[in-house]
Amino acid sequence: MALLLLLHIALFSALCSADDPYVFYDFKVSYITVSPLGVPQQVIAINGAFPGPVLNATTNYNVVVNVHNQLDENLLMTWSGIQLRRNSWQDGVRGANCPIHPKTNFTYQFQVKDQIGSFFYFPSLNFQRASGGFGAIVINNRKIISIPFAEPDGDFVVLIGDWYTKNHTALRATLDSGEELGMPDGVLINGKGPYRYNSTLVPDAIEYETIHVHPGKTYRFRVHNVGISTSLNFRIEGHNLLLVETEGLTMDQNATKDYYIVASARYVNESVWRRVTGVAVLHYSNSKGPATGPLPVPLSDVYNQWSAMNQPRAIRQNTTASGARPNPQGSFHYGSINVTETYVIRSLPPVRINGKLRATLNGISFVNPDTPIRLADLHHVKGAYKLDFPHKPHDTTPKMDRSIINATYRGFVEVILQNNDTKIQSFHMDGYAFYVVGMDFGLWTESSRSSYNKWDAISRSTTEVYPGGWTAVLISLDNVGVWNFRVENLDRWYLGQETYMRIVNPEENGKTELAPPDNVLYCGALKSLQKESLSSSAMALHCGNSKPLLTLIITILNQIKKIHTLQCLTMAVSQAVYAIVMQMFLVAGLCLSQDDPMTPGQGPTVSAAALACTTVCSGRLSSPPGSSGSQVSLATNHTYSAAAASASPMVNPIVPVASRPNIMGLGVGRSNAGRLKTHDLLAVAVIMALVLCFL
Repeated sequence: MALLLLLHIALFSALCSADDPYVFYDFKVSYITVSPLGVPQQVIAINGAFPGPVLNATTNYNVVVNVHNQLDENLLMTWSGIQLRRNSWQDGVRGANCPIHPKTNFTYQFQVKDQIGSFFYFPSLNFQRASGGFGAIVINNRKIISIPFAEPDGDFVVLIGDWYTKNHTALRATLDSGEELGMPDGVLINGKGPYRYNSTLVPDAIEYETIHVHPGKTYRFRVHNVGISTSLNFRIEGHNLLLVETEGLTMDQNATKDYYIVASARYVNESVWRRVTGVAVLHYSNSKGPATGPLPVPLSDVYNQWSAMNQPRAIRQNTTASGARPNPQGSFHYGSINVTETYVIRSLPPVRINGKLRATLNGISFVNPDTPIRLADLHHVKGAYKLDFPHKPHDTTPKMDRSIINATYRGFVEVILQNNDTKIQSFHMDGYAFYVVGMDFGLWTESSRSSYNKWDAISRSTTEVYPGGWTAVLISLDNVGVWNFRVENLDRWYLGQETYMRIVNPEENGKTELAPPDNVLYCGALKSLQKESLSSSAMALHCGNSKPLLTLIITILNQIKKIHTLQCLTMAVSQAVYAIVMQMFLVAGLCLSQDDPMTPGQGPTVSAAALACTTVCSGRLSSPPGSSGSQVSLATNHTYSAAAASASPMVNPIVPVASRPNIMGLGVGRSNAGRLKTHDLLAVAVIMALVLCFL
């Protein structure tokens, strides 16, 4: 009878298994105290770590992240660069989602469809990214799709960013008072302060990052600018850079000593901004001494602006290489598609609106709606937002409003980003990758189209726009939903430089946009629909506690089965209880996390996640704020060997669903269209058990 019960469970699980594997993460977001620049301060950690763990997946995997908000304020987690096909419900920004309240949790669930590369996650509300909460996302290629370079000997994540010794609440208060933030206190590399290259500028006893390598090996670096607002110049002493995805490098070295890894501010007076420099150490196993002497000097962007712009202009897509993306490389001829609509979006320095310091796009400083946009659509909430974002800037009085772009599904839009602010800016769009077809200084005009790259422009979700200049991007609007379009510089974003593109299929049949998830959060005009959060009730069990409960239930049922006359009924009840309990766990966001004792060993390692480019740079890498996916191959000999990645020591173990126990075979993470509800689980379980009883 026990064998028959296990057979029932196995058969039931097999009915619900999904085609693509799953990876599961449990994120506990809390405060910790660290001193990256020598001053104790409160930062936001994930599972007690700052920065957070690497979220590691493979193309087309389903990702489930259970986020526990242990902060004292609302939280949303967003996945910068992940396109979330058909699923803006998981975007984690205020116009798309209601916030996760303190002492509650929310389980994000999305598929990394047709993507490979390097991205990052971070908290999107209340200026929280200024205190941390960020971490890298690595999406590996599938083995059946090769990448255009050999596998390297190692893989490193490098998170760089400007940093203040004040936490996000104090910085937020500064902006709310009408003041600018001023110069940062430093630059962190992987959450650590600078190596003491200068005893005057750098205090003693600061922990710094050291990256260990071996001579004759090839490594790849995944560089992300997770900072607030400063564009950074990234370089390694004595080495040149070669692009493998967006940026990259090769290395000539003799391993006579360690080398500086430097991230310093761009477009500033370097003599004044000397403290805004992050320094790590590249240490060779055969090194004969520490890194010493002055830092490698960057080119001056202030006096060589045209030279600085030549680097992003020179980046080209390898259209012959294989790789995962929604439109396979070499087949989407964007340059021959007719543009259906043009938007010219102008950013200006902050101004006073109604007595408050605000920043605008086309004269509008965005105010987040109380009710998320697609929820308002679904429930016919009137007045939640306005579909009147202007196509071009007008010389009108700036205002605060909820204006968004009414975009057309399957349209092909041209967006001109005109930066009339005083500093370099990064523009980002959620849910999409756009083609960066042109950039220049001055004002964009229609004649500027003659300079567009219509053949092999790089496709990405974030692009830089130089002060006093413009950048042109082309976007194919094939991903239904509501998608945030913003200036990634955190201070400008906080002050209102954002909007949304609302893209709706008028013939929606459930295939181009997923329905809201079962655990959708309600707020604003719909707050009465919100049920009590399970994480604050008796159902708030930790992953480790769920297995003893299951064991107890099954043990009790097995004891009842000893009564012969109740055997078949008990089997049916056993299946039903099992299904109901597991469904309750999944709804509550209870999953087997990476530290689960049931997880059998190491999961998939990091493999290639980049498309080769051929541009050779002049020994430096520019990284605008909010940019991700800058992947650099680093060869420790004189011959460049482009490479993919082996397992990174920073990657937490994760396991594909196929190697997990059948307990996870209940369809967790399936799209809403294919998800079994509790009553479905009950019906299937009872029917299966009764049929097998009478065989």
